[in-house]
Amino acid sequence: MTTQHDQQSGTAVWGPPPTAPPQPHRAGEAKQPFPRRLWRGRPEDPRWVRPAFLGLLAATLLLYLYDLSASGYANSFYSAAVQAGSRSWKAFFFGSLDAGNAITVDKPSAFMWPMELSVRIFGLNSWAILTPEVLMGVGTVAVVYAGVRRRFSPVAGLVAGAVLALTPVAALMFRFDNPDAMLALLMALACYFVVRAVEDGRTRWLVSAGAAIGFAFLAKTLQAVLILPPLAIVYAVCGPVKLRKRLGQLALAATALVVAGGWWVAIVELWPASSRPYIGGSQNNSFLELTFGYNGLGRINGDETGSVGGGGGGNGSGRWGATGWDRMFGSEIGSQISWLLPAALILLVAGLWATRKLRRTSVTRASFLVWGGSLLITMAVFSYMAGIFHQYYTVALAPYLAAVVGMGAGLLWERRGETWASITLAASVVAAAVWGYVLLNRTSAYLPWLKWLVLIGGTAAALGLVFAGRISRRLALGAAAVGLVAALAGPTAYTLSTVDSAHTGSIPTAGPAGASMMGFGGGRGPGGGNGGMRGGFGGAMPGRQGQQGKQGQGQQGRQNGNGFPGGGGFGGGMPGQQGQSSQGRTGNGFPGGGPMGEGGRMGGGVGGLLNGANVSSAAKKLLAADASKYTWVAASIGSQNAAGYQLATGDPVMAIGGFNGTDPSPTLAQFKKYVAEGKIHYFISGGGMGAGMGGSSSGASSQISSWVQSTFKKVTVGSATFYDLTRKKSG
Repeated sequence: MTTQHDQQSGTAVWGPPPTAPPQPHRAGEAKQPFPRRLWRGRPEDPRWVRPAFLGLLAATLLLYLYDLSASGYANSFYSAAVQAGSRSWKAFFFGSLDAGNAITVDKPSAFMWPMELSVRIFGLNSWAILTPEVLMGVGTVAVVYAGVRRRFSPVAGLVAGAVLALTPVAALMFRFDNPDAMLALLMALACYFVVRAVEDGRTRWLVSAGAAIGFAFLAKTLQAVLILPPLAIVYAVCGPVKLRKRLGQLALAATALVVAGGWWVAIVELWPASSRPYIGGSQNNSFLELTFGYNGLGRINGDETGSVGGGGGGNGSGRWGATGWDRMFGSEIGSQISWLLPAALILLVAGLWATRKLRRTSVTRASFLVWGGSLLITMAVFSYMAGIFHQYYTVALAPYLAAVVGMGAGLLWERRGETWASITLAASVVAAAVWGYVLLNRTSAYLPWLKWLVLIGGTAAALGLVFAGRISRRLALGAAAVGLVAALAGPTAYTLSTVDSAHTGSIPTAGPAGASMMGFGGGRGPGGGNGGMRGGFGGAMPGRQGQQGKQGQGQQGRQNGNGFPGGGGFGGGMPGQQGQSSQGRTGNGFPGGGPMGEGGRMGGGVGGLLNGANVSSAAKKLLAADASKYTWVAASIGSQNAAGYQLATGDPVMAIGGFNGTDPSPTLAQFKKYVAEGKIHYFISGGGMGAGMGGSSSGASSQISSWVQSTFKKVTVGSATFYDLTRKKSG
């Protein structure tokens, strides 16, 4: 590999110049066919580069597809909405939870569109729902590789892509149906487009970045704009055109962002509320209120009306784990994302130091600022947000972290002849090895030999890298290879454990059982627990994995703490024990078996806040009777309970009160009107948290439940209780 130069600064970087003009086609010379060009890549690249890149993508695809159906419907909440959107274009557009369009999910609908189109084509099944997420993961790896490869070397790009693919939380969320897969892809694209804009100053790249962020807003609202400040500042300072034009380009990018993200919002807000579904998660049926309240500022300050709440407590603690600068490294989060975070921070500082004297328009430095700035600002917000926070949110950091590692390692390797560079490169390897040892030691029973391999291998590699500029290239490459293996060994093991486990519910976590523990509670307790309630309120003890025999579509699999990590939840047996249903399944409703009822489930067959319900064949038969006569075959408090029945029957089920039963929709008067018009057949007893966290006994959900129980006849099917809304009690 020859050393090229930053065209704007004259400083060496590793790899061919990113703006090298294409080779002219000679007269009489046949062009290479597309497959050969795809395989060969750039004319100036060594022959191994493109096959290695395609091999990386193929390996990522196979890794993420492995045993994909084990997770069944994954998050039943979103899978039910996907099922609805595959049957109703109105539900498709609005993101309704049911095809009857009673209420939406608590996010914009764009992230579900690929899954809904897939289900329309291939039918409702686990593969049809989750494969689009896998493809987004492979696409994100490709974008990160391309972003690093353009300015650095092919090896740097491959390292960045491998780091991303082998990050445990990435392996989790690129196999799951939450919004985060689309968000990560679009955020990586935005960074890539901004770096391209710094290269040549073309407006189209900046406009594309704005459009990517705008569309990401339709996946996960305000989280999409977290990286907007560093991206805008980097181009405003480093753009290769005059300042006036830079400002104009940024204005056009902002316009593209507003158009890409605002068209859907405008339609939803202007659409008559009486003819569209209620906006789930809001208290006033407004998407703007949802955006800036529950999904916006509420996540920062913990004031989330109608939610289970954040509530940052004293000393930086709250219901969703301790906050503070070290949150990403703590027992709740560390094993998800932080394996190479210390090394990335070292490499980021080194990259900025190495490029400090370059010209304002240096693309090499801009690359560090774009990817590194996105990493730092996202990490800072995640570290201090007091509202609802789940471990899997950290997948947003994965593309930025991977790019920084690839760029920093590539730059320092190229400058390894300088003492400071070789020492810093060695320090980053030591940091990765030591921190890998610490994370592996937190689950000491899991592959106990691996932590020593990581520590010893990383230390030995670092000793070799200190002298990388003085020893032969072959020995230096050997030390670098050992260091890379040591750094990736821990996250690779956790990633393999992740893809080898089934994950369902609303709060999945990556890695082996007990690796990450967070739930409702105070600060970190002994062993990384939650303020004395290890693994949540009840459930399994840390280190013991909740087992699941069948879930969703009857798929075989294992459940890593069905909802709360470590198998914890709101009950369902004594700590360390698992509530088992008669079918040998984890009691869906709450992890660890659910709050109460047969087999540790609430009321038998009833879902809860974190996962959908188990539905018996007898219950499905009951709901299927005359189903075509009704808009909703049933209604239930809480979206998860309704989702379980909807996925089992294929027919719309109304979710009273939205996700946790606290949304004021429908009101008692509206529900009575639906019943009088014969639109709902059954009411499913139990479910939701309407009179629990975030709700009150005087809420609409409780009023509806009380009215139904006092008015209509009860029908018991196994352990599940229904009320027939077409048959009133006598008298």
